[in-house]
Amino acid sequence: MRILILGAGFGGLELATTLDTALGADVDLTLVDRAEGFVFGFSKLDVMFGRATADHVVHRYADLAPQRVRFVRADVRAIDPVAKRVETDAGALECDVLVVALGADLHPEATPGLVEHGHEFYSVAGAFALRDVLTDFPGGNVIVAVTSTPFKCPPAPSEAALLVHDLLRSRGLLERSSVSLVMPLGAPIPPSPSASAALLETFAERGIAWHPGALVRTLDGGRGVATLADGTDLPYDLFLGVPVHRAPAVVLESGLTEDGWVPVDPLTLRTRFDDVYAVGDVTSAGTPKAGVFAEGQAAVVAEQLVARVRGESSTATYGGRGICYLEFGAGEVAKVDVTFLSGHPPTGDIDGPTLALAEEKKAFGSERAHRWFGREWVP
Repeated sequence: MRILILGAGFGGLELATTLDTALGADVDLTLVDRAEGFVFGFSKLDVMFGRATADHVVHRYADLAPQRVRFVRADVRAIDPVAKRVETDAGALECDVLVVALGADLHPEATPGLVEHGHEFYSVAGAFALRDVLTDFPGGNVIVAVTSTPFKCPPAPSEAALLVHDLLRSRGLLERSSVSLVMPLGAPIPPSPSASAALLETFAERGIAWHPGALVRTLDGGRGVATLADGTDLPYDLFLGVPVHRAPAVVLESGLTEDGWVPVDPLTLRTRFDDVYAVGDVTSAGTPKAGVFAEGQAAVVAEQLVARVRGESSTATYGGRGICYLEFGAGEVAKVDVTFLSGHPPTGDIDGPTLALAEEKKAFGSERAHRWFGREWVP
């Protein structure tokens, strides 16, 4: 069986590694990504706030642990889900089973003024560039804001606001600075009321202004204000934005999408095309756009494909559960456990924050770096 995986994020890496381990030479595996290497989402914040270097956090695809996986570094130019043929700038690729795990593309240009007068911290390049910006920031009004929904890693804006507060405090700049968090959601983590309550309590303790149900529409660099959808102006000296997310153009042009994202069976991750699956941020699976959910979805796809190659049946289905780690600043981390089960309201709870969970978060990254890249690594 020829299996082609488009995208080497959490979903693509987990799927390729699992299939290689389980099936070895019984399957032909190709993994495609345009990047040189993989970066954990939390590592972007580590570099951004000066806790790690860029070289330390990039895991190069040339060092993939599964030796039988063929990695192709290329841009995907066209996808034909009927013929299961993919055009890339490295040539055409054909397969028996196609798995689309291309994530969501970021569009800071979709928010007027963001590129010219603000900074986005969701791309690897954007987060890495902010290291020097934050180092040189003399203090003032800081806005962390979400410019559209849906967006990846729902806890990240709250983490950024808390870590900015930590940075300003450590540099003695709090007395002449402010931190505001602007989000279109009514709560920081809607599926988990307990996590949201813990965050709101922490925001209040630290004087971080919380603006729920608010969406930034434009930035006016001349006046130094961010204008919200309701016309309110918020002054800023430093703007850290979560940019507009969209499915990659090549996916939109392929006929795979409806309403901007790829619909899948939430239990099996199958698309409406035979032998075509989709996992992670590119889907409308009903879970948040976060790596841990892509990883869980990939594990279910892997179980189905392993059974198929072995001539067995599979009852593997995706349960919608994900555990993510949330930084509260001051070195403490909480663990948020949420479940999104099709046909049921989401549920979630929180453990911490504690210093011990910060170590558990490091182990989470280290385990995956070892599994996917054979690398002994400490975040």
